[in-house]
Amino acid sequence: MTLKVFDLQCELGHVFEGWFGSQDSFESQQERGLLSCPVCNSDKVSKKLTASRINRGRSSGAGFEQAAQLAGTSSNASGDQVLAAPAMAQLAKLQAQVMQQVREIVRNTENVGTRFAEEALRMHHGEAEERPIRGTATNEERTALAEEGVTVLPIPDYLDDDRMQ
Repeated sequence: MTLKVFDLQCELGHVFEGWFGSQDSFESQQERGLLSCPVCNSDKVSKKLTASRINRGRSSGAGFEQAAQLAGTSSNASGDQVLAAPAMAQLAKLQAQVMQQVREIVRNTENVGTRFAEEALRMHHGEAEERPIRGTATNEERTALAEEGVTVLPIPDYLDDDRMQ
């Protein structure tokens, strides 16, 4: 499955990435109120304009060197920039490893379904054993959790084996 990566922005200006199976998937999730900012939990999310990415096969390297020079973040004693530009194969391998670890984390949570907000609050107040959980919550429940100081993270469908079936 090929995923589309969109740059998203909430009404407060927080920018974050969203991964979707298609443009239709993005629009459907947005219409159903399933998108929210991971920083402030706002559900007023829009897609930012982004440049298209064109894969033209293996690069000569010149473009990567230029991009790496622009992205330099530190300098050594002689003032030269210290850069890193991993090969595309390395980036693909790293991305696969990260996705595998995230899926493993999700698999090791208890699915409490629609009781998510209730169970998260019970754990937050010390009324239930603290443990990793996942489930579903309405926008109102997510807002209430945020107001109580409970941090939650939306899980995209493609990372949750239960929702992919």
